[in-house]
Amino acid sequence: MSKILWIDDEQDLLKPYFLYLQDKGYEVESASNGQDAIEMCTNSIYDIIFLDENMPGLSGLETLARIKDIRPSIPVVMITKNEEEDIMDMAIGNKIADYLLKPVNPKQIILTLKKHIHQKDIISDQTTNTYRQEFPKIGMQIDECRTADDWKALYKRLLHWEMELDEADNDMKEILQMQKSEGNNAFAKFVAKSYEGWIASADRPMMSHDIMKKVVFPMLDNGDKVFMIVIDNFRYDQWLSIRDDVAEYFTIDSEDAYFSILPTATQYARNAIFSGLTPAQIQELYPQYWVDEEEDEGKNMKEEELLDTVFERFRKKFSHSYAKINNSDFGENLIRRIDELGGNELNVCVMNFVDMLSHAKTDSKMMRELVKDESAYRSLTQSWFRHSSAKALFKAIASKGYKVVLTTDHGTIRVKNPIKVVGDKATNVNLRYKVGKNLGYSKKEVLEMLQPKKVGLTSPNISSAYIFATGDDFFVYPNNYNYYVSYYKDTFQHGGVSMEEMIVPLVVMAPKQ
Repeated sequence: MSKILWIDDEQDLLKPYFLYLQDKGYEVESASNGQDAIEMCTNSIYDIIFLDENMPGLSGLETLARIKDIRPSIPVVMITKNEEEDIMDMAIGNKIADYLLKPVNPKQIILTLKKHIHQKDIISDQTTNTYRQEFPKIGMQIDECRTADDWKALYKRLLHWEMELDEADNDMKEILQMQKSEGNNAFAKFVAKSYEGWIASADRPMMSHDIMKKVVFPMLDNGDKVFMIVIDNFRYDQWLSIRDDVAEYFTIDSEDAYFSILPTATQYARNAIFSGLTPAQIQELYPQYWVDEEEDEGKNMKEEELLDTVFERFRKKFSHSYAKINNSDFGENLIRRIDELGGNELNVCVMNFVDMLSHAKTDSKMMRELVKDESAYRSLTQSWFRHSSAKALFKAIASKGYKVVLTTDHGTIRVKNPIKVVGDKATNVNLRYKVGKNLGYSKKEVLEMLQPKKVGLTSPNISSAYIFATGDDFFVYPNNYNYYVSYYKDTFQHGGVSMEEMIVPLVVMAPKQ
C-alpha cells in the first residue's frame, strides 16, 4: 500500500480527498503545519507528499527545503492558489515533482499518483503488453527479410524493443533475446548468400569501403566543412544511447546504418573505410600499408596514410587532417586545436574508448560486474560520452560550423555459445573469425569463405580460408577448453557475422544555428 503525507493547514476541507484516496487503496497521513510535517518525515517514510504552498509558520517553500534535506528522493507535489511565475520558479528550483493549482480535482490527484508512484509499473505493463502484440509481427518480419534494407529495418525494430524493455521487470527480455537469436541465425544465412555478390557489384548496400566515396566526398564537393568521427566498436544501440546528448548541438540530417565488411575487425573494416578499398585491394595497390595476420606489427597504424591514398585516387584536393583519441587528454588537446583545425575542409577523428571498454569487459573482473548485459553497455557508453571530453568535442565542432559524419568500423556482440576449432600456430587469435590453412571445424557451425579473393580478403597462404562465428557463438581451442569458455563467455567480441557487428550507425548532422 502506498503511503501519502498531505501537508495543509485547512485539514477539514481535505477530508473528502482523504476518504477518496483511502477507498482507492492509499494510506493517508496529514500534517497541518510545516514543523509537524518535518518531524513526521524524520520518523516515517512516505511514497509521496502533497504540500500546500501558503501556510502559517513555515511556508510551503521553507518546508519543502527542509523535507528535501531529510528525504531528498521523495516526490513532493506543491498545491497552491498562487499562480505567480516566481513562486513556481522557486518551487521548481527546489526540485518539486509536480505543481497543482487549487481547487484540485480528485482525478488530478490520481493522475499525479500514477505519474510519480506507479509510472514505472504502468509503463512496464504497457510496454510488455504492446511487445506481446508485436511478437508475432516481428517473427513474420524475420521470415520475410529479403534485402539489406529489410534487415536494417528489422534490426532497428528489435533494438527499439530491447531498449523499451530495459525498464521492464519481467520475462519479456528473455523472449526478445530469443527472437534476436532467431533473427541472427537468419541474417547469417542472408550474408552467406549475398556477401560475395556485394563485393563484386557496385549495386550493393553501403559498405565500409563506400563511405568516403558515397558520403564524405559528396559533402565536400557541395562546399560543406566536415568532421568525420569514427568511434571504434560502436553499435547502433550505443548511438541511440547518446543521440539526445548530440542533439543539443546538432540537427540530424540523416540517421542510417551501413554494413561493415568481414571480418568485422579494425584491421579490415577501418582500413577499408579510410582507403575506400577492400583488404585485398589495399594489399595489391599499397602493400606497404597492409599487415598480415601473422605479423607482429600493429594492424591499424597506417590509417592516415590510407586516408591520403583515397584523396589521391579520386583526385580530391581538399585539405584534411587525421587524429586518434585514446583517452580524455587526447580529446582535450583536440578541442584546444579546434581553431587550427578550422582551416581544414575535412577533419577525421578516431575515438577508441568503446573498443577499450569491450576489451576491459573481457580482462577486468570489475568491468564484468559493471557491464553484465547490453543495457549496462549502453548506460556506460552514455556515461563516457557525457563525462569525458567526447561531448565537449562535439560542442566545439558545432561552434565552428562543421557538419559531422558519425560512424564506426564495426559493432560487437555478447558471446555465449562456444564452438570448437583447431588451428596451427599461425592462426589468428580472434574469437569470432579465424584465418589459416589447416583449420579444423564443423561446417554446420560456421560461415566459411574458402576463396578469400572473391570476397575482397587477403590470403596469407595459397590454401588459406576464413571462417566466421555467427549469432552469439565464439571459437575456442580444445586445449584448456573449459577455462577459456568460462573466461570469454558473456564478453563483447567482434569479427563475426551478426546484426550487432555488421549493421552499424552512419549519421550525418548539421550544427544548430
